[in-house]
Amino acid sequence: MFAVYATQPCPSDPLSALVVGERDTPQPPPGWVSVSVRAASLNMHDLWTLRGVGIAADRFPMILGCDGAGVLEDGTEVVLHGVIGDPEWRGEETLDPKRTLLTEKYQGSFADTVVVPSRNVLPKPAGLTFTEGACMGVAWLTAYRMLFVKSGLRPGQTMLVQGAAGGVSTALIQLGIAGGFRVWVTGRSEQKRALAESLGAHATFEPGARLPERVDAVFETVGKATWSHTMRSLKPGGIVVVSGATSGDASSAELQRLFFLQLRVVGSTMGTREELAELLRFCELTGVRPRIGAELAMEQAVDGMRSMLDGTVAGKIVFTR
Repeated sequence: MFAVYATQPCPSDPLSALVVGERDTPQPPPGWVSVSVRAASLNMHDLWTLRGVGIAADRFPMILGCDGAGVLEDGTEVVLHGVIGDPEWRGEETLDPKRTLLTEKYQGSFADTVVVPSRNVLPKPAGLTFTEGACMGVAWLTAYRMLFVKSGLRPGQTMLVQGAAGGVSTALIQLGIAGGFRVWVTGRSEQKRALAESLGAHATFEPGARLPERVDAVFETVGKATWSHTMRSLKPGGIVVVSGATSGDASSAELQRLFFLQLRVVGSTMGTREELAELLRFCELTGVRPRIGAELAMEQAVDGMRSMLDGTVAGKIVFTR
């Protein structure tokens, strides 16, 4: 079958390990299902896989793609939930120490066919296209959990999104507007800030800019480059929700500000199957849809990954079959 895969870890030149070619068609073990992939979105996690981060060297070659949408053998249209856990685990799904994401242990969705546990497919709402559904399982689920599960925000409060153009950031903007929050955004360029405004952001700012007032919550995926600004931007008692650190770990925790202003720092990773179902219903009811920055044939995966690597992403990049 057709597939886009990484042959080996390559930290310094990740695209050199990328192959667009053929792999054997997987056969589902008992309790798993085959999904004929119609669309799959690109995530930063795919670049980490190419670099060898979060994956053992003996797992290569690895088909990339952490999420997607497609069709079961009986014709049911589905959205993939990319978090695969231990069947024996009975606690909160994201806290399962044996959980894994597609492409860390199991082959991913940048292919004609992907196999996943039967619980890892959810019915695709009729109002969502395959391209839109392919964005839900990683970036949009991450943003949904950050905002509606972890932050504790109430409609009318003010949220700041650090970074304007990535998949999680654009999802946070759109979900925040649909949820009734005042949404402020930072962006490195006029183009990225204009994108945030086109998505409905109430105000945009250059990175590190002094805000008109402090905010109730900051949503962090950037890390070191924005951390000090994040901590200075919060009201007393405010919260930071962190789901990534693309620029590296923060060099200072700013503990004096943390305890004196009684700030809260909360980590958030992916989301549960139930939260994905809630997200799909939310999109169906509100009509909110992902901003697609580029829709490319899967054969053009190198072009999409280069755009992400160069930082020219404006919304989600989706590969289609």
